[in-house]
Amino acid sequence: MALLTRKFDKLKLKALSKKQSTNIDVLNDLVDEHPIIPLLIRFRKIQKLQSTYIEPFLDIVKENGDIIHTIFNQTLTATGRLSSSEPNLQNIPVRDEEGKVLRRLFISRFENGNVLSADYNQIELRLLAHYSDDDKLIKAYKENKDIHTLTASQVFGVPECDVTPLQRRRAKAVNFGIIYGISDFGLSQNINLSRKEAKEYIEKYFQTYPAVKKYMDDNVSFAKENGYIKTIMGRIRNIPEINSNVYQTRQFGERVAMNMPLQGSASDIIKMAMIKVDNMIKNMQLKSKLVLQIHDELIVDVYPGEEDKIKKLLKDCMENVIELKVPLSVDINIGKTWFDCK
Repeated sequence: MALLTRKFDKLKLKALSKKQSTNIDVLNDLVDEHPIIPLLIRFRKIQKLQSTYIEPFLDIVKENGDIIHTIFNQTLTATGRLSSSEPNLQNIPVRDEEGKVLRRLFISRFENGNVLSADYNQIELRLLAHYSDDDKLIKAYKENKDIHTLTASQVFGVPECDVTPLQRRRAKAVNFGIIYGISDFGLSQNINLSRKEAKEYIEKYFQTYPAVKKYMDDNVSFAKENGYIKTIMGRIRNIPEINSNVYQTRQFGERVAMNMPLQGSASDIIKMAMIKVDNMIKNMQLKSKLVLQIHDELIVDVYPGEEDKIKKLLKDCMENVIELKVPLSVDINIGKTWFDCK
């Protein structure tokens, strides 16, 4: 610690958190204070990619050959989503540009084959429209509108054609934040606003979509009275935390009550879609293989010449696996590597 303190003093650095550490949060606070800080952040990132992905994958390939198999865990997550381990193939970076390059490692097992990604578009927001029965949300999805632009227009009081990219990004954060019962503090941290502004955004959102507010409140009331909440297929999650005497625990329970019917139902739907897709591939005697599920996305290893059939099969199966008040929509991308699918 003394050595680290001397280094901070030598470089004339003062951590905003008053902690002299190479913790990533401290380094981010200091990013403009000295030329070495961005280099340290980049080093940590590359080091993590090396130790978390590259080295373990090399070990697996040396031991088992070129095809990597993961283990899917059916009952480890509270939401009901599948989780992946040994190795975890659900956490391969997708947003970070340097990390995303790792997806080039994943190619088809078939010579001249392709990798296809079929991803539900905003499934939790569509489920929110379905459950809340909000007229504006249902109309927007039926008309295939950009829901984030629409929300920005409503919240900021401007025509849709005049919504700025910044306003749309903030509306997007509100849309997805509402699903998780986000607080004004949480939203302010996410989009770099004052807490007062974030509170105003959330209030305007609920004024715009009053049925969503009622739906969320009804979920909490139901869970408090019954001790559980259900997904669209009737799967139950018990929420003992919602009646806790401890405020933070009770708040957690309320957030679970708001979110579980959405995230849990999305989990039910993707699992039903997986079964339907797998059965159709077998029934059609195709050589392509369903190889991976990541939250709301299915990955298929496509045999050459089966591309069009697989695209149609995925879209038909996933979009029609269940009937909601709004249409389900699937985005399909295909390429020589997993990287090319995004």
